Amino acid sequence: MSTAASATSPPPEIQANQHIYDDYFEEEFTRSVDENILQLLDRVWFRSELVGFEPFPQRNNPDRPLIFASNHSGMAFPWDAIVALSHLFRYLPEHSSIHDLPRPLSAPLLSKTALMNPYLIRNFWKRCGAVDATTLNFETMMYYQEHNLMLYPEGVAGIGKGFNRKYQLQRLATSMVRLSVLHRTDIVPFYTINAEYLNPYAYSIPWVNNLTKKIGIPFLPITLLLLLVLVQPWAFYLAFPAKLIFVMGTRIRPSDLTDKAPAEMTRDDYLALSEQVRQKMQVELDAAVLAHGQKPYRWGELWQRMKENRRYFPFFLPFAWPAVFTEFERLYVKEGHRDFRMKLDRPGAWLRMLWRNPITLAYFVPLLGWIPLAIKGYRHNKLGHKS
Repeated sequence: MSTAASATSPPPEIQANQHIYDDYFEEEFTRSVDENILQLLDRVWFRSELVGFEPFPQRNNPDRPLIFASNHSGMAFPWDAIVALSHLFRYLPEHSSIHDLPRPLSAPLLSKTALMNPYLIRNFWKRCGAVDATTLNFETMMYYQEHNLMLYPEGVAGIGKGFNRKYQLQRLATSMVRLSVLHRTDIVPFYTINAEYLNPYAYSIPWVNNLTKKIGIPFLPITLLLLLVLVQPWAFYLAFPAKLIFVMGTRIRPSDLTDKAPAEMTRDDYLALSEQVRQKMQVELDAAVLAHGQKPYRWGELWQRMKENRRYFPFFLPFAWPAVFTEFERLYVKEGHRDFRMKLDRPGAWLRMLWRNPITLAYFVPLLGWIPLAIKGYRHNKLGHKS
């Protein structure tokens, strides 16, 4: 196990749980999917920027990871998290240390549900370093020395809050504040701006979400695009070309917001402390929206990036993403290739991918296309159990 010695030894149940660090995580997979796919998508479609990340925050307690926390975008597939982490993956080796890269805690439904892994790539999130957000896993990660930690403390409620509540932070998980106090490590907020427009004007209906949870989908956006998802399954992962801007906030030390020792604090104390943190983050989030969120699409910039990268057409457009992700899975997972480059600028590359991966044609078949995709996604994958 590649964890350095810490100031205090973790309890036995945490020592027994340290396998979560390495069960799935493949740094080579993360680097390869970034170099072959995500860099192009980010450069042209999402055009992400980091604001205020230099110098990169360093630990106040060297023995414990910093807790990076951001707001969720409502009713959209979590492209915001994918883009943020891939951008940091490229940024940190030049500006700090790759060991400062945050390992994300993610909602278990993202990993356990086939459809919530991009284009049905099995264990995509975990291969990229995500760990299921359970109490035990969170506590275990606080003893991990090689990377910092990142989470979206609004949880699934933050994803499913609907466009009518965009940029409104939902109740934050008290576990974030409790573990920050207990381990005396800072919370480093950063704010995701414009991701609310990845799937705009999508709304949430609780009883509909309760039904979709039974098949492992945490929420169903109610929007006109829902009709497109039925007739063109590739639209399930559709993202509008919102320019994603990540704005560094002011680090928060929750232990400075209370006079009580951790052993004296009750759940009500942590709820109150969590609300203080939420209010501080909401003020900064509102300011970041005013500064960077007034023109979420920047159409002129998008058109310019598309012209500059026209030799990679159509791979920066969402309808081509199923083919490029599926081809990547074929090369990396099924055939075991390493250190390869997909030739996305060759004429006819997209058509060749469709030929080599006929399952991708199902993404364009109205209604019936969902049948082979569901078979592929859920084969050998019983919901709620690790395959």
